[in-house]
Amino acid sequence: MEVLVAEKCGFCPGVRNAITLAKKTIQGKKEVHSLGPIIHNEEVVRQLAQAGLKTIDSVDQISTGTVLIRSHGATQKELQALEKKGVNIVDATCVLVKRVQKIARVLHEEGYKVVIIGDKNHPEVKAVVGSAPDVEVVGDESDLDKLSKYKKLGVICQTTQSPDFFANMIGHIGRLEFSEIKIINTLCRETMSRQEAAVKLCRQVDIMFVLGGLHSANTRKLAELCKKHNSQTWHLQNWDELDISILSGKRIAGVTAGASTPDEVIKEFVDKLRQI
Repeated sequence: MEVLVAEKCGFCPGVRNAITLAKKTIQGKKEVHSLGPIIHNEEVVRQLAQAGLKTIDSVDQISTGTVLIRSHGATQKELQALEKKGVNIVDATCVLVKRVQKIARVLHEEGYKVVIIGDKNHPEVKAVVGSAPDVEVVGDESDLDKLSKYKKLGVICQTTQSPDFFANMIGHIGRLEFSEIKIINTLCRETMSRQEAAVKLCRQVDIMFVLGGLHSANTRKLAELCKKHNSQTWHLQNWDELDISILSGKRIAGVTAGASTPDEVIKEFVDKLRQI
């Protein structure tokens, strides 16, 4: 089978940095915790756990040792609580996520009602909401009513959303009654380039595979975008999840992967697919 791989796919710089920091941190240390999964990839989290990185869900679960702040970041409240406990903090927050947090604080100080477009349940969005006072999350049109009473809006976006989604929501927000609006593009260019490469590829193949964790927002977005242009799009975590029967009658396959998908997962999938 002919297999084509997207020009841009797999680990982004932020994820690669977080994993590198995690590996360095657990060397020679007894107690190292990650506040939430370091990245949204179960296999990577499992490998790091075997090497000594323990994932915790709450600051309350730790009293000593070292805490790694994951790539999605943490709230100001969480960071202050960790500092109060006196634990060692290693910050692996993506620099772009830090930028969004800083922008949220600045917008608030400038008198804007801060609005972040994105998924309210995503850890990145939660961290941004917790980085400035009174941040409103808008996930779809049903959330727009929450903004009707504000006259000065400062709008940002979850880094892993698509440009089309961001633009669409900005269009809806623009119809509200307000006196001033300030929009700052906080989308991740790495994510955007991966989305563009995936859509370009999926139009050229008979079947498209998107590799990555089921809980990874950027991977799910890749699969969603590809599905719009190629109905034969499959979101899989690894080779073991592939049902060979779906390849029947297909000549050319396309492969892309989310920003938290390891290179070895991509390589194994591509190599085995080419052997068919």
